[in-house]
Amino acid sequence: MKIGLIRHFRVLHPYPQKTFVDTQELLQWFEDYDKAEIETSEVDLEGINWKHCYSSDLYRCLQTAKHFYPGIVMKRKELREIPMTPFKMSLSLPFLLWAMLVRLSWSTNQKKKKEIIKIRQGINKLLDDILDKKEDTLIVSHGALMIFIEKELKMRGFHGPKLRNPLNGKLYIYQNED
Repeated sequence: MKIGLIRHFRVLHPYPQKTFVDTQELLQWFEDYDKAEIETSEVDLEGINWKHCYSSDLYRCLQTAKHFYPGIVMKRKELREIPMTPFKMSLSLPFLLWAMLVRLSWSTNQKKKKEIIKIRQGINKLLDDILDKKEDTLIVSHGALMIFIEKELKMRGFHGPKLRNPLNGKLYIYQNED
């Protein structure tokens, strides 16, 4: 059985032009990013007859999946990106510093840690459902979430590439011997 992971296509939403952005501008940027169009490209599905395709229910993932998968795309909330938590400070920082702080908050913020546990539980439930079908399946999701999925697949005996920073629109295949 094969599981194919694909990160959504590149989002056509530039970083803020200002050097420093405050929390409101940051939240607005993320909101606009969630609605932005994508830059489509070809996806090499490596000649595999994929039986199912699951996608995050966010626009960029659904549009990516519909671009290359001819069948029904099953949208799943469990595949959503880890939500951005607003910071309780009125501070202006460079955008990329904000991005690093958001990622850092995932490991230091207790509320965020609980949210990530819930996200992992959702991923596990979805993988249980997929593995019960025992058919080659595509999953279209977000970069950080793909890393969680990869770790779970490897704990379940799948073999495939180590993900650090998944490329947009690239297929990563995980296979078990069943």
